[in-house]
Amino acid sequence: MTAADSTQRRRLLRVAVVVLGVALLVCAFVLFSATAAHADPLDPTDPTPPADPEDAPSGGITVDINGINGSPSASIVTLLGITLLSVAPALLLMMSSFTKIFVVLAMTRNALSLPSIPPNQVLAGLALFLSLFIMWPVLADINNVAVQPYLDGTITFTQAVDVGQQPLREWMLAYTRDQDLALMTRAADQPNPLDPASVPMYTLIPAFMISELRAAFIIGFVIFVPFLIIDLVVAAALMSMGMMMLPPVMISLPFKILLFILVDGWGLIIRALLESYGGVG
Repeated sequence: MTAADSTQRRRLLRVAVVVLGVALLVCAFVLFSATAAHADPLDPTDPTPPADPEDAPSGGITVDINGINGSPSASIVTLLGITLLSVAPALLLMMSSFTKIFVVLAMTRNALSLPSIPPNQVLAGLALFLSLFIMWPVLADINNVAVQPYLDGTITFTQAVDVGQQPLREWMLAYTRDQDLALMTRAADQPNPLDPASVPMYTLIPAFMISELRAAFIIGFVIFVPFLIIDLVVAAALMSMGMMMLPPVMISLPFKILLFILVDGWGLIIRALLESYGGVG
């Protein structure tokens, strides 16, 4: 036997010892697990007696939005605030002067041949704060007759909704044309209302929006006319000089901006919008 054979035999012996040790550990683990699995089970508990049918709940859910002293709880106020924030964009577009102001400002921008200056964010911000300025008396009335009494607990939530919509209804009726109101009444297949108080909100809101869009387009047409004249004059001058390949907008744009600045265009437009709601004396 050579030295190499003896070394290989010792290696095989060591491997066999290691494998045997691992096998013994696995067998011990399996036996321990089987012993724990076959442990004595716990005694079953006594069954719970059935509930008395007379004590069973009725199945209805009653939610009271008022607190102990009649005022709304903090959780209800928070929930109403989150709900109001979620529907605020729709209310701002449908039940305020925001739509009319934004359309007029956008048409002014297009009349100046500036499709992106000022950007939409600037126009929306200006329209938002002008809307708050115009509707501040209405919002103050709603706060005085509905919000504060409800927070004080003197009226319920339903009463606050009924009372709070009256100032807004009166304001919307003041700027809604009778023709648009009649159009929506016929579309809803409803009889003609006897008085303004009997006009439903689902008829008043679309009629108000149609009236606002009509008024916005009228103001926009008046704004477009002087700038259209400038475009025609510049185009005729370029044609007479044989510059047919030169876009007239490039030449007329500086004259439009100059005219708009000289006549204080932004001031005239804002004043016209405020006067359309009776906001400036």
